[in-house]
Amino acid sequence: MSEAEWVKNYTELMNFLDKHDPKRHFRFSGSLAKEFDLIREKLRDSFINHILGLEVEIAKKWIKKLMHEIDKLTQNYNLQGVLFSKELRSFIEDPYAHLRKKIFNYMYDLLRGKIDHEEFERVAGAALRTSLRTNMRSIYQIWVLTSLLNILHEHGSYIVFPEHGYLSFERSGKQKLGWIPPNVVIYVRGKGFLSFFVEAPRPIGWEDSQDLKKAWSFYTALRPDILVYGGKTLNIVKLGHDPPIERPNIIIECKELEEWHIRIRDMRGPFAKPLTAEEWRSKWIQGLWDGLADILGVKRTEAVETVKEKKTLRLREHQVVTLYSRFYRPDIMVLVARAKTPSEIKKKLLRENIVTIDNVGFSKKKLNKVVNILLEKARPEHGKIAFEIPWETYAKIQVLKRKVESVNKRSIKLEELLEKLVTYALENPDEIFQ
Repeated sequence: MSEAEWVKNYTELMNFLDKHDPKRHFRFSGSLAKEFDLIREKLRDSFINHILGLEVEIAKKWIKKLMHEIDKLTQNYNLQGVLFSKELRSFIEDPYAHLRKKIFNYMYDLLRGKIDHEEFERVAGAALRTSLRTNMRSIYQIWVLTSLLNILHEHGSYIVFPEHGYLSFERSGKQKLGWIPPNVVIYVRGKGFLSFFVEAPRPIGWEDSQDLKKAWSFYTALRPDILVYGGKTLNIVKLGHDPPIERPNIIIECKELEEWHIRIRDMRGPFAKPLTAEEWRSKWIQGLWDGLADILGVKRTEAVETVKEKKTLRLREHQVVTLYSRFYRPDIMVLVARAKTPSEIKKKLLRENIVTIDNVGFSKKKLNKVVNILLEKARPEHGKIAFEIPWETYAKIQVLKRKVESVNKRSIKLEELLEKLVTYALENPDEIFQ
């Protein structure tokens, strides 16, 4: 078996360092600095290719598809821009540069002899795979949400929140003293409001609710991709309630991997912590364990013992999805899978009120069924919005109002007049600027 390209580059770099920098100070100048940088980057790039192969090029194609929808989103909703997490923004800007940074420290440990090349391959390789997998998951999740918002725009939606013109896809931040705001709230003409929360609940700040602070680790560990609420929901935390979170109308879970359903996740972490008697009284904690026990096919007491005895609690990904549904109890849950999902898995999920939309790829039209579900759950609310117009325009509206009242021989409210004007404009858009 021939030696890997990255190992050859590693040997070349070690020979260079043994000759020019045996004490490993890494302080070069002139032509030596250029030569060191060249061999070092050859090592990093060849190692990335060795571990990930063509996956980085696939990621670049995914980024292109995401940014296409992002561009449409900013145009449709007249946004100033969108905000990604620092990690995802770095990956989107330059995947290779981002991945090089992930193995920087490991590489210098290797060059200093702190680890050998086999351990480097293990730990640096794991860092690369984790970074790529995490970012590709985020890319597909955001593509799904962005595509849904773009389709909803075709149904006459506009953004109500946030009001500053920037839509944030960040997973954390903005949590203050038990408050978790939505990522975006839209109003759909003739339907009502929809509020979207990406990867919530998230870690939040607390004042004095120490018991709930302990228990909250359950929620942050069981975090669906997107929670959707019909109506204008600006905070989902309900301190003092059981459970301490608003029940979502819809959960949307996104699966980007080809064989997502056979992946296994270790869920023991959040379940392994001993609970106080007071915490056990919480109905939502009892419900969580009941749901877990049902998935494992045992009683609640047996489930607790199972977790205590085993070092891991391994659930298949479709079982984790089922646990989300049992735990959060949405009206309906939708799973969007990029690849085809076996029919037996879809049937199992459907029995749990989880609808699978699979083989979506990056085809936006395949999300129409999800949009229909969202529209069914949109909820109107009473209220008005204010907008500014020039004084002269307002004066003209008042003149028009008086003329219409004179013709119709009755008093007309300004709201009624504006409604008639807008309805006429929608029905006759070609006449507006003639």
